[in-house]
Parts: sequence; C-alpha cells; structure tokens
Amino acid sequence: MAEITDPVQKQAGKAATDWLIRLQEDPENPALQAQFADWCAEDPAHLEAWNATQKAADLMAKAKPSGTADWQAFLEARHTGNDKGGADGHQNDAVAALLNIDYEKAVAEGKVISAQTRFQKRGNMSWRGIGLGGIAVAASLLAAIIGPDIATHMQADHVTSTGEMRTITLSDNSTVTLAPESAITVHFDGSTRFVELLDGEAFFDVTPDPQKPFRVGADQVMVTVLGTGFDVSEGNAVSMVGVEHGRVQVENAANVPAVFEILEAGQNVRVGQDGTVIRHPSPTSQIGAWRKNQLIAQDQPLSEVVDQLRRYFKGTILITDEVLAAQTVTGVYRLDDPVTALRGMARAQKATVREITPWVLVVSKS
Repeated sequence: MAEITDPVQKQAGKAATDWLIRLQEDPENPALQAQFADWCAEDPAHLEAWNATQKAADLMAKAKPSGTADWQAFLEARHTGNDKGGADGHQNDAVAALLNIDYEKAVAEGKVISAQTRFQKRGNMSWRGIGLGGIAVAASLLAAIIGPDIATHMQADHVTSTGEMRTITLSDNSTVTLAPESAITVHFDGSTRFVELLDGEAFFDVTPDPQKPFRVGADQVMVTVLGTGFDVSEGNAVSMVGVEHGRVQVENAANVPAVFEILEAGQNVRVGQDGTVIRHPSPTSQIGAWRKNQLIAQDQPLSEVVDQLRRYFKGTILITDEVLAAQTVTGVYRLDDPVTALRGMARAQKATVREITPWVLVVSKS
C-alpha cells in the first residue's frame, strides 16, 4: 500500500496533528488534557494516529537539514497567505502553524544548534535534550531550513546540492563525478595525488602516473590506484568501493584485523566501522549506476537504500520503525523520480508512505 486511503485513518491523522499543536500551545490546561483523553478513547484509530504523529514529530527532530530553498518558499507563502496548500491544505496549515514563533530568533537559535552538531554524519544528527514542546517541533522543522552541513561545505573544494551531479576535471586530467549531496577536497602537489570524500558518493576515472599513485580517502577506507575507473561512497558507518575497470587496493590499517583487499573490474567491497568486510561481484554496467539515474539495490537494508535516495529528494524522508528499516531491498529504481521510487520500495516491504508536507515523507508499517 503506497498511501493511506481509509477516510477514517486520514481524518484521524489530521486530527492528531491538530491535537499535537493544541497541546503544545497550552500544555498545562487540564480541560484540554481531558478533551484529548476523551478523543483518544473514542476510537482505536485515534490512538493509533496519535502514536504515529508523535513518532513522526520525534523523527523530524532528528532529521538532517535539507531542501533549503523549497522550505523557505513554503514558509514565505504561508506567512503571506499565497499558498493554498493543495488537496491536503488542512494538514499543511497545521504543520505551518508549528512555526508561529519569533522567526528571526528561531533561525538564529537553529544555526547555533547546527554549528554544535556540524561534525556529525548524515543520519546521525540528533537534537538531544529537546522534547516535543511547541518550540521543539518548530525547531525540528527549522532544521529543514538551515541547509546542509556548513562545516563540510567550508572544508570542501567541490560540493553538489540535492539532485545535482557534477563532473570535475582535476589538474592531472583525471575526472571525478560527484553524486548529489556529495563533497570532496583535493590535495595535489609535486609527489601526491589525494582526494578526500567528505560526504556522499563519487566516481573516479584516473589518469595513470606510476610516479604518483592516486589515493582516495573515505570514512572507513583508503583506496589506492594507478589507472582505473571506480566508485566510492560513504555513509552510516560503511564505506563502499566498486571497480568498473582497472584495479584498486582498499585498506584500513587501523581496523582490527586490518583491512587489505585487491579489487578488479566487476568487484565490490563494503567495509564497516567494526572492520566487517563484505565482497560481492557486480556487472560493470552497474558500477556507479547513479550516473544514469539508476539506484540498484541488492539485498541492502531499507535504511541504507533510502539514505541514497535522500540525496535526490529536496526534503526529509523518515522511517518510523527499526525493524522495517532493517528489512532488505532488491530492485532497480529511478533516481529522477525519488517519490515514486520510495513508494515502490514501500510496497515491496508492505509499508506506507505518508506525505506530511511536500517535503516530509514518513515511511511506516501498513
């Protein structure tokens, strides 16, 4: 099931959002608390909707900032009354109401929070110590406004935004194609060719130079090549390397036991933070398939596949259930239509995709 079609469930979901706002605005009102308790007791669907809404709000408070421009336009339209909210305008109005605070002050506070957590990697950002009060949920939505990791952008020589791919030609005529939401630094001198993948994924086509080995550093691995085409990605404490042509050496001496792998064309390796190494073959046509707007998943956890999809969606995608997030996904999905791709993954897992706003999608069990 791709979306909630039961009218009772839909109405309960909208009412739960309204209750969340009302309770945040007046948390010490005993009469309001009694009315809320009566509403929960009226129908099991009400309590189910409330639990789902609370969980979604909590997850939103932990989501990585994204979709800067679209969120700003959305809020500006709300403040000026120009946005009609579409077919589900009631729910969008409810979410917009969460931002009825001192906007400039909240943005400033949000930037402080962003600076404090700027070194945390994607998927690990946590607004710890913030409850589900009105300011907290507003701050969680403001996280979507602040934008990508400022520190990463300041360190990087080349970055890409959501949905953007870019090919960079380096001074030795090697090329690097960056996937969306990716960043690299380049360190070339008389004896060194080194590129650090700060975030995301990149495909390298390297010009041979036996006197200057070409190295790529990611979270869990160092990749050394003499002349080849290969893909490197990092995220969720896992680094992945796949070789399209040529030969590479993948290592991490700090791991116990140390990682040392030689890969040739059509081979992949996944190296975890705990030193776990998983090798598997792959057709060379599938190495760096994202360059052709394809997401190819082979028995990968849903959370990992969705993490790749997030780079192409100008907003936030949340998974509410850890068991669901761990379920494996196999399939080929179109990256140029991330919402349809997400709904396809959800159907395969017998899950539901809820649209909280056009830029917040929540994946949960059906």
